[in-house]
Amino acid sequence: MDDEYHAPLLHSEVPGLHWPAAPGRKASDLLALLFQLGQSEWLRPEALRRRQFEQLAVLARHARGQSDFYANRLQNVGFSLDEPWDDTRLAAVPLLTRAELLAQQGAIHARKVPQTHGAVSTVQTSGSTGQPVVVRRTEVNLRMWAALNLRDHLWHRRDVSKSLAIIRPSPAWQRDEEPRPRGWGAPVDLLGASGPCYALPIDTDVAVQVPWLVERNPDYLLTYPTNLWALLDEFAAQKKRLDRLREVRSIGETVTSALRERCRAILGVGIVDSYSSHEVGAIALECPVSGLYHQHAESLLLEVLDENDRPVRSGESGRVVVTVLHNFATPLIRYEIGDHAQLGPACPCGRGLPTLTQILGRRRNMVVLPNGERRWPLVGFHRYREVADVRQYQLVQHSLGEIEMRVVTGSGTLDSTQTEALTRVVQESLRHPFRVRFTPFERELPRTRTGKFEEFVCLLDEAGGARPLESA
Repeated sequence: MDDEYHAPLLHSEVPGLHWPAAPGRKASDLLALLFQLGQSEWLRPEALRRRQFEQLAVLARHARGQSDFYANRLQNVGFSLDEPWDDTRLAAVPLLTRAELLAQQGAIHARKVPQTHGAVSTVQTSGSTGQPVVVRRTEVNLRMWAALNLRDHLWHRRDVSKSLAIIRPSPAWQRDEEPRPRGWGAPVDLLGASGPCYALPIDTDVAVQVPWLVERNPDYLLTYPTNLWALLDEFAAQKKRLDRLREVRSIGETVTSALRERCRAILGVGIVDSYSSHEVGAIALECPVSGLYHQHAESLLLEVLDENDRPVRSGESGRVVVTVLHNFATPLIRYEIGDHAQLGPACPCGRGLPTLTQILGRRRNMVVLPNGERRWPLVGFHRYREVADVRQYQLVQHSLGEIEMRVVTGSGTLDSTQTEALTRVVQESLRHPFRVRFTPFERELPRTRTGKFEEFVCLLDEAGGARPLESA
């Protein structure tokens, strides 16, 4: 049957062994990790918690010995190398804020990483808070990310021999007028052949995205929820469908029930969402049975805390705090990533992995151009620090011609040369000569009543009128 699940046929590095395959070293290491995840996801919650604390003990010993920041922090809370970790001991460690990570990242990075953890790479991200930070990660981190990515495909029984279309921020080679199709990429292509993958930059006008998708008619589509909402408007207006589409995968933002309903009504398929962060990697994945988000407990220890830093109960919402269990390059212990989430109940699927019911506070907006085009706002944050000591920023579109840049800097002010340079960066990134006015802030930029922060906020409604910032 065409809709039957097809497990990928593995590459074999031994001549004459086509099936079953004899995969190479990297593929074998990945499959071994994936096999363990397939077992650990069925452990009881208390067994998972015990193993998390065992791994945290190893991480904490390394962090205290190799990170000046954690040497002080863990010593100040009475850290002992011999004592086991538990919930009480974890709660005694102060939260690591994004601002703290930004200001003290040099002291937080480990001086040395175990050689067996592989090469160290660097990722810079603005996240959803507008505070650019740098995190180092090892090959061990990347291997865990790859295994969790494969868990996603296995849980949702995707046929990787089919076609995939991706609309998200893209590297330069994907900006060609007609980029050649490639495979699904890592980690799928490490294990076996995959179908064609087409990519389009997310700041492409939505009116252009629709015919691009119709021409390729993919089996799977991956994009951001804000972009998907705009796509649905265009598909409905043009009365178009994607005949082969099996599933929409969403990343990077909150997925609402309204978006799920519209997607099924207009495109005829459901949405599978995953929750991740550049700093910490994969965080949670939508369950194929219940729709709850299962936390990747083998990779991280997640807390949902109230305003008094106490754990919330099932059904309550709070701040997301993450301890990454395998990053020995930039240890992140009780890192408050800036998101809010609702803690979920035990899942009826039987997996012991803790759940989240909903992720809150990640929705961004699209920039609206005077000609009516709507684009994903690539705001150019990587270049801000080349101009000034920008600690936090937020771009607010007040009209079709004006952008306000709210900014926190180390000096508290910007001179005329810096504002002119930042104006050029914003205009080039948004690909339009907006008027840019600057509003300096001494401390952290304010959030909405629900705790949300968006690096780009569009205050224009569908008719082009302004709306209050709080409701954006």
